[in-house]
Amino acid sequence: MSGLVRFGVSLEDELLRKFDLYIKEKNYPNRSEAFRDLIRQELIKKEWDTGKDVAGAITLIYNHHQRELLSKITDLQHDFQNVIISTQHVHLDHDNCLEIVAVKGRSREVRKLAEMLKAIKGIKHGTLSMSSTGKDIS
Repeated sequence: MSGLVRFGVSLEDELLRKFDLYIKEKNYPNRSEAFRDLIRQELIKKEWDTGKDVAGAITLIYNHHQRELLSKITDLQHDFQNVIISTQHVHLDHDNCLEIVAVKGRSREVRKLAEMLKAIKGIKHGTLSMSSTGKDIS
């Protein structure tokens, strides 16, 4: 790490106790790593809120027997091919499938795609995992 800077932080005893429990639960090796991770998390949220290029994954669970569902999912994915970089289809059991859609592009477009996919009749569950392209995060 270049340009490492040390600084002090003042916290109430109870807040520090809770933070140390959090660190232990999440298996951070030390407070510094936990602080770095929390700061990066907030910076990534800002990227999503300000419309920058972002990366992420849309995860869908659905019953593949649902009439015309696969066609609707595929048609929508073709409409958003400018932000979709990869898809993975997994058969969870005889009825249920998991679709993972890797995305990269403007946050507004990625969110719109995720919302439209989740709204398709027959989608049992959908989530958007938001991350960064890494360009503005150290």
